[in-house]
Amino acid sequence: MTPKEVIAFAQDKGAKQVDLRFTDLPGLSQHISYPISQLDEDSFEEGFGIDGSSIRGWAAINESDMLLIPDPTTAYMDPFFETPTLCMVGDIRDPITHQSYDRDPRYIAKKAEAYLKNSGIADTAFFGAEAEFFIFDNIRFDTNQHSSFYFIDAEEGRWNSGREENNLGYRPRYKEGYFPLPPTDHYQDLRAEMVEVMEEVGLVIECHHHEVATGGQAEIDQKFNTLLKSADGMMLYKYVVRNVAYQYGKTVTFMPKPLFGDNGSGMHCHQSLWKGGEPLFAGDGYAGLSQLALWYTGGLLKHARALSAIIAPTTNSYKRLVPGYEAPVNLAYSRRNRSAAVRIPMYSASPKAKRLEFRPPDASCNPYLAFSAMLMAGLDGVLNKLDPGESLDKDIYDLTPEELKSVPSMPGSLEEALDCLENDHGFLLKGDVFTEELLETFINYKRKNEAEAVRLRPHPYEFALYYDI
Repeated sequence: MTPKEVIAFAQDKGAKQVDLRFTDLPGLSQHISYPISQLDEDSFEEGFGIDGSSIRGWAAINESDMLLIPDPTTAYMDPFFETPTLCMVGDIRDPITHQSYDRDPRYIAKKAEAYLKNSGIADTAFFGAEAEFFIFDNIRFDTNQHSSFYFIDAEEGRWNSGREENNLGYRPRYKEGYFPLPPTDHYQDLRAEMVEVMEEVGLVIECHHHEVATGGQAEIDQKFNTLLKSADGMMLYKYVVRNVAYQYGKTVTFMPKPLFGDNGSGMHCHQSLWKGGEPLFAGDGYAGLSQLALWYTGGLLKHARALSAIIAPTTNSYKRLVPGYEAPVNLAYSRRNRSAAVRIPMYSASPKAKRLEFRPPDASCNPYLAFSAMLMAGLDGVLNKLDPGESLDKDIYDLTPEELKSVPSMPGSLEEALDCLENDHGFLLKGDVFTEELLETFINYKRKNEAEAVRLRPHPYEFALYYDI
């Protein structure tokens, strides 16, 4: 919609409030609301003043004044608020210069799309991300100087046999949650309602299903879209999933590995480049790929260890990225093989369907940063004609130790991933898409507030291991 059409849309829907949303550096949605009377056509140029000093990874207190500029193309009516509320995503600008703010993740995604067009390689990057999540009945956790615990309760959990309800006999066994019919699949209706609400707010959904793990693990797949729109869509997707579950008295988590001994949640990212309306990844090479697509694969694999700090950016991510749980720890590419970091889906022979699926990411990432970083890695592969090496069509977990030595692997911890990003980030700086200052801020934030914070605290399992040492 145009600004004028947004105003008319708000009037037609009886909106009483306008809610503007943006994303902090780690990837959490933020919002601020105004009476609808404060919104007019000038608002789309002049914006609304906000204080950015308390936003994680953003401005210092002495430069905290910022403008939030609504994007009219993102307008929809909130499906959860009691007061009729018009919602839009906003862009952050400096109030003095009116320049876009370098630490606004959405601006980075816009710069990545501009860099792609200016490169001449392609004019459009399509992303389709498959975010998995768990649906729990109850979650309790706390940590302080003298205690630490978490407790998960889920009606699909194999561990809750002591509960008094009589309807818990049908539960998926560990690693056997893929596609069972109800009543083993407890959440068909809940996911269906999530899909209805997603479509109501403008997302295009392809399918939904139960995932491999217990605990109500689920996946709802959005149709692919351009990089920026896919990132906007992922933020809206997570908002809808959480709030529909909350209305049902459930709680959803996108943590990659909340359950020990069961599969974790990933966010496999399908991606392809197009130019002039024509797909560039289809060809007569391996698995029907073009040479350009193979070079793009080479870029993803070369920079995967550095990418990991952005696409799998939590300490919990590296409890998922371990061998034995279908997690793509080893950096290789393959058709159909889901144990490879890069998979080439073979569902369709159509050139338009030819794409790469990058499997290491998880939904704890900031999608604006993650999609942009993956695109920059792939483009670096194309520009430098990086050979991805030989394909790996065996089950990686069946390889002998000798064969496995030749296959590089993902980092084993967030600390290692941050070191990798620190040592290999030149490809992200091209076109000023990412800046040294932003990456330094990101790395320092993650080290201090997450990696070191977890490393400094005793772990509950250490008491089981060492209390009587």
